[in-house]
Amino acid sequence: MKLKITQFKLTLLISILFTLFYNFTFFKKTLAIYPLTLHNAFFLASLVIILTTATNLIFTLLLLIMNSVLRLFKIKVIYKRFFLVIFFLAMAAAYVMDSYGVVIDDTMLLNIVRTDAKESLDLITYKLLFYTIFLLIMPTILIYKTKIEEQSFKEDVIIRLKTLSISLILVFVMLVANGKFYASFFREQKPLRYYTNPTYWIYSMGKFGSSLFKNPNKVLQALARESVISAHDLDRDLVILVVGETARRDRFSLNGHKNETNPLLKKEDAISFTNVTSCGTSTAISVPCMFSHFGRTKFSADEANSTENLLDVLSHTKDVSILWRDNNSDSKGVASRVQYEDYKSAATNSICDPECRDEGMLVGLQDYIDKTKEKDILIVLHQMGNHGPAYYKRYPKKFEIFTPVCQTSELEKCTNEEIGNAYDNAILYTDFFLSKVISLLKDNSVKFSTSMFYISDHGESLGENGIYLHGLPYMMAPDVQKEVAMIMWFGGKMAIETDYVSLKKILNAPYSHDNVFHTVLGMMEVESSAYKPELDILHGIHVQPRAEVKN
Repeated sequence: MKLKITQFKLTLLISILFTLFYNFTFFKKTLAIYPLTLHNAFFLASLVIILTTATNLIFTLLLLIMNSVLRLFKIKVIYKRFFLVIFFLAMAAAYVMDSYGVVIDDTMLLNIVRTDAKESLDLITYKLLFYTIFLLIMPTILIYKTKIEEQSFKEDVIIRLKTLSISLILVFVMLVANGKFYASFFREQKPLRYYTNPTYWIYSMGKFGSSLFKNPNKVLQALARESVISAHDLDRDLVILVVGETARRDRFSLNGHKNETNPLLKKEDAISFTNVTSCGTSTAISVPCMFSHFGRTKFSADEANSTENLLDVLSHTKDVSILWRDNNSDSKGVASRVQYEDYKSAATNSICDPECRDEGMLVGLQDYIDKTKEKDILIVLHQMGNHGPAYYKRYPKKFEIFTPVCQTSELEKCTNEEIGNAYDNAILYTDFFLSKVISLLKDNSVKFSTSMFYISDHGESLGENGIYLHGLPYMMAPDVQKEVAMIMWFGGKMAIETDYVSLKKILNAPYSHDNVFHTVLGMMEVESSAYKPELDILHGIHVQPRAEVKN
């Protein structure tokens, strides 16, 4: 037997359901700041009412707009299907927020769009099954069992307008009655609103959707097309730029970590920088940002996507051969105009067990180098690195040195020690991978001036304060999501020219992804109007000056 109810009442019931069962993280974080005391009780009750009312208001407004548009085209109203989609998205949002403490903002939506299915599989757990049953399937059955009372279009519009009016009045009354609390809440606790479900991610979807339609016919903006290799550069340069994934600087033993995660790099003349920060807290932002000339404060994904980047500037010289090899999701648009090779599957990566390893990107590189005549060479290797939450999958079994290890993607089931050990084992594998990169460069240091430049895209939360993974908005992200590892190594003429005494004096200086663009141009001795010597980490760090670059 089906329940019979009006759209207005069902929408209100669904809004109450969302507030009570889909906002665990929001209320958990709110109660940590405003404990359930007699002093806070009325404010907390008003917060429940406001969130329910705001949710009901948004649903009412969306349904009013959707139904009006559909009636214009004489299309049947799709009320139930609308809520089935909402339940699915809200369930997914609740799962990731409750499990990992992440926020569903427009940047996270960009990450979701640009990730691949293989990465997403690590998020499928038994806990997700529980959420699916109780926050998706059961509400879906409720919707299915409900019979919506028919209303005329006029009645539908009138009742929705009344609902909007009453909702706004109720919100106003609650805000005024608790003015002292809400003045503090909105001014000092802004991050809390990012966890409201579904209100914030609906807002974020609108913001993200509008960005997709912004300047659809925008022409690619040229950047420093006059760039050339300096006439004073008589040797060939071979630079391997390794873009790391999710590598925190404090988990490298080169930087003082208690676990020996860099046993091989410490045997090399590797230079580790200890005070480097990222442009963003996600790959989708950080990778395009580090290859752009904008810098973090002026960066936007839209502008970066429509403007030439570091690889384009090097291409303009006509004297640099560029290869991008990727064992991550993709280059986030950075390598769309240069030679790109995908190493995420066994079809191209010969080292898979079954996970395809970063080491596989090195296979055949010597052939590429040998076949490249006369030109300088830049090779970019984009790692899988420490991509979470399944850190235990990110390294071959023989690298499982630090134990006990978290063997699940449900990180809240593991201790911080177990999570940290799995993470450190993945860093240990990166140490091995970078040592292989250095070995390749050593083999070519007679013919080339060689360099390795390793820098991670962002850091990671490993359970500190109940937060996992990465991707929180930059303003509220903990430092561990923004502090990244950066390592350099030099061979051939580059090693001879480098003043290591001067270089070691700046290892603790504050650097960031803003320095990557200009440092690589300096390493390859490119004369370019886009180059800023003050942002080149290595500018002036030479026994004999390298070719000065024109501004």
